[in-house]
Amino acid sequence: MNNLDLEKLKYPIGKFITPSAYSAEYLSSKIEEITLFPEKLKQETIYLSDEQLNTPYRPDGWTVRQVIHHCAESHMNCFIRIKWALTENNPVIKAYDETLWSELPDNLQMPIQPTLTLLEGLHFRLAFIMKNLSEGELEKSFIHPENNSEYKIKQIIATYAWHGNHHLAQITTLKKYKNWK
Repeated sequence: MNNLDLEKLKYPIGKFITPSAYSAEYLSSKIEEITLFPEKLKQETIYLSDEQLNTPYRPDGWTVRQVIHHCAESHMNCFIRIKWALTENNPVIKAYDETLWSELPDNLQMPIQPTLTLLEGLHFRLAFIMKNLSEGELEKSFIHPENNSEYKIKQIIATYAWHGNHHLAQITTLKKYKNWK
């Protein structure tokens, strides 16, 4: 497998592209994607066997199980970061090592149902808070310590809509390749 093929498996919908503008319509569509993500993920994964869940989505990649658990962990961090940005003045958030987290026993062995349930509640809360942000709140931000960059809440909405779609596409691409139902 060449690097181009690996890149396509790693980023089946492409890398995140920062939009040139964040219109109300654009943000509304991204919030809708965030709202729908848990159900889409559930529909694609709930009937997979343990063997299928333990299959990497690409060579040297995470298993489907790890991807599902990662989504919950990443999106929980998103929720907390939005809360910090709304309640503190441009806070420096806490980074985490997603690779090390993915290697913990819960990510490697735990059933996916509790995580799918967690995502339903989490995304309901994410969408609720996102739908009720004022224009000023959309401009609130936090600093990520790994690159010392500032991220506005409106950017986070777009990023996490992409993030869910990105990981969902990794799973659906694998299912199609393996001819799984």
